[in-house]
Amino acid sequence: MYRDRIVITGVGLTAPNGNSLSEFRKNLIEGRSGVSLYKDRLMGEVIAGVCNYDDTKYQTKKDIRRGTRAASIGIYCAHEAVKDANIDLEKYDKSDIGIYVGITEHGAAEAVDEMFSIKDFEYNTKYVSHYFSPKSIANNPAGEVCLNLGITGPHYTLGAACAAGNIGLIHGAQMLALGEVSLAIAGGVSESIRAFLSFASFKNEGALAKHSDPEKACRPFDKDRNGIVISEGGCLFILEKLEDALARNAKIYAELVGYAINTDATDYVVPNRQRQEQCMIKALQRAAIRPQDINIINSHSTSTPLGDRTEGGSINSIFGNDDSVYITNTKSYIGHTMGAAGALELAGELPSFEDDIVHHSLNLDNLDPNCMITNIVRKEPIKVNNIKYVLNNSFGMLGINSTVIVRKYE
Repeated sequence: MYRDRIVITGVGLTAPNGNSLSEFRKNLIEGRSGVSLYKDRLMGEVIAGVCNYDDTKYQTKKDIRRGTRAASIGIYCAHEAVKDANIDLEKYDKSDIGIYVGITEHGAAEAVDEMFSIKDFEYNTKYVSHYFSPKSIANNPAGEVCLNLGITGPHYTLGAACAAGNIGLIHGAQMLALGEVSLAIAGGVSESIRAFLSFASFKNEGALAKHSDPEKACRPFDKDRNGIVISEGGCLFILEKLEDALARNAKIYAELVGYAINTDATDYVVPNRQRQEQCMIKALQRAAIRPQDINIINSHSTSTPLGDRTEGGSINSIFGNDDSVYITNTKSYIGHTMGAAGALELAGELPSFEDDIVHHSLNLDNLDPNCMITNIVRKEPIKVNNIKYVLNNSFGMLGINSTVIVRKYE
């Protein structure tokens, strides 16, 4: 009866506007942005989302120097998730625990740091740190979490662009369902603001947000949007089979009932509306529900003209103007946390199953009719009767799409 049912029993996160689910949710409900000015070594002052968690809470200063920012975020989130789930890892077979961390990219920040370090030595390569290789390898964030927690089960870092937070969660659930592990720590992290290359590339593409007030720079679906806000952050979930969660009387945030991943195969950066629609439809089919059963859609929309119109059109094609399906957006509060986006955005909606509140989207002063979005929550949160299903979209470069559907556990 419970064999294939996967539930979320712990959440650990750090976002530009909160370092726990309760703080993060409170700021979403109260409309508090975490976007600010950030000084980059080459770009100067840029608009970004910066996390301010206690990085020495679970690591020594030496560990932090040897490791990476993405891994530090992952270690903080993993510990917080374990604590939130009320799990004593010493009572588990650590070879039966899996770590699945989604990322957008990894290694760019480390390369930039190394180049700045050897600049003072006229770029003599003998001064390149011997820590650079373990810092820059693709599996670093998940691998460092294992080192810190003493986990000896499988660890993967899943490169999936801005769909990675969802995909980390999906992969963890799949490994549980297959019986490969008995406990999964899964989600996504991002250190994107630590490399000037990210800012420079988006700026040269004409896709970096500009605004005199940083908190108003990210404005998905608004007529005056002009680009994304790059942010760092992370969110990892504790995933368990329902039977195991019930056996230890765990708090259950939600049950994962539907998901889908597909690929546009049409362009490097231009999204494909048809493929986004197919992704959402496949997730709905896996969940065995109708579009009108969804109560909240957390949109991926990043505040770019084309991206917002594409997703808006795909949502409209499936859900139409159904006034029982409420749309919201979390990037308007924290910017685009890249590999962490899907996981953070889903986490922010989980308390809706308890309080029946849908948080509003910030900075939506003039809704762009070309986005074909109608029932989006603006200005202030709203109360809804009996929220049961949340759908979370995350789409990424090179046409990777992901949709996750979670249900209130009853």
